Amino acid sequence: MRVYVPLTLSGLASVHATGEIGPGPLTAYAVTPGLREWYVSDDIEELEYAALNRAASASLRLIAGRPDEARRRVVVALDVPDGAVTADPGHVLDASSVGEVRLADAVPLAKAAAVHVDADDAEKDVTAAAAALGAADLGDDDARFTVDGAEDHELLWFGIQEIPGLIA
Repeated sequence: MRVYVPLTLSGLASVHATGEIGPGPLTAYAVTPGLREWYVSDDIEELEYAALNRAASASLRLIAGRPDEARRRVVVALDVPDGAVTADPGHVLDASSVGEVRLADAVPLAKAAAVHVDADDAEKDVTAAAAALGAADLGDDDARFTVDGAEDHELLWFGIQEIPGLIA
């Protein structure tokens, strides 16, 4: 199963140093029945893209909570056995956690299929989105528009061998 783990650039540096993503439990995003229902599509590529975007939103939340963090969203795509993933049934009805899953244990970085990271030109919008996130959560339409501005940026694809260049 492909899962998408939200990180930050400093989190990616830590993962690279230790050789594993963890410790568990880890929050990730995947194509779940809830995501299929929410996204209303049978196209697996579209569904995986939706899961990736859910993880990118979670990465933005990590960034917002850390003022000294680089303002670039990071998501690591991992391939794990289906049995390693559990959905949190308590969150199924919570729209903010659609597609959210848990990995009980750390995962070797070698299981990563790719790393997705914002381009440098997204930093301004990600910075504004991180600052506006709290107000957006409270229903402020202008803040929601600002958050959506970060979501308009496509994450770039990198192979795991490119991580040293990303964290340098």
